[in-house]
Amino acid sequence: MDERTDLLMRVEGMTCDGCAEAVRRTVRRLDPEAAVEVDRAGERVAIRTSAQSLAIAEALGKAGYTATAMTG
Repeated sequence: MDERTDLLMRVEGMTCDGCAEAVRRTVRRLDPEAAVEVDRAGERVAIRTSAQSLAIAEALGKAGYTATAMTG
């Protein structure tokens, strides 16, 4: 089953639009159908995905960003 969930993550280290695009690409490598909205100034990324938040956080960490799940 391909069940999608909404995740909100704090992503530190995004300093430019290129960084925001790198975050989008990193998430879409795990889930090509993911919807990714980046708020660079607020250091937040909203994601609708079937990928696990831990897997996304680990992938973003490998890409050079600090990512943590946020709640409501």
